Amino acid sequence: MELIQGQTVGEIVAGNIKTTHVFKKHGIDFCCGGGISIKTACDQNKIDISTLVTELLSVDEKAPEDIDYNLWELDDLVKHIVEVHHSYVMESIPLILQYSDRVREVHGLNHPEVIKINKLFYDASNELVPHMKKEEEMLFSHISKLVEAKKDGLSSVPDSCFGTVTNPIRMMNQEHDGVGEIFRTIADLSSNYTPPVGACNTYQALYSKLQEFEEDLHLHIHLESNILFPKAIELES
Repeated sequence: MELIQGQTVGEIVAGNIKTTHVFKKHGIDFCCGGGISIKTACDQNKIDISTLVTELLSVDEKAPEDIDYNLWELDDLVKHIVEVHHSYVMESIPLILQYSDRVREVHGLNHPEVIKINKLFYDASNELVPHMKKEEEMLFSHISKLVEAKKDGLSSVPDSCFGTVTNPIRMMNQEHDGVGEIFRTIADLSSNYTPPVGACNTYQALYSKLQEFEEDLHLHIHLESNILFPKAIELES
């Protein structure tokens, strides 16, 4: 911890571009103002230094890869998707839009692909936010009621406004496909999230965060489309 406190913001970013997301979250300038120490940055922004250092040290942590989600109860899986993946999407969208807007403004003339990427991410975010709201308020709520009915030994299916659970699931999967296609295009335009030589920190941070977002989205959609939804259909039947 003492080693990090003695480094400048710029040095830490140079060592791991993912740390830019932590600095951005706390309002610390990692680009033009990157020459100040971590302690000075915390003092100026009234941030608890131990909190910041902990977050910086955690940027590369990943969830265990050997989790067998197939063994989870559906209500637990729903809770996990909402608390982990839906929360991640909602927290990440504003940050990525800030990066993307800035990169478009500064680099769009020489790198027109970032203009397209900016528009595509707006399209993706405009799809994802209402999509997740529909899932949480309608589909996920109904799946939880199905689980409760099974636990209570009930043979009847809880009432819903959409009839069989296959109807909203069909819609959700179509929307998954649409967002997935958007990110395939973003990956192509960005050369698989490879910033150009000499790209500034914000440019690098944008591509790093977009890649992280897509990786989370793949797991997010996998949990829903390949595990939660088929099991919900089976449970309802």
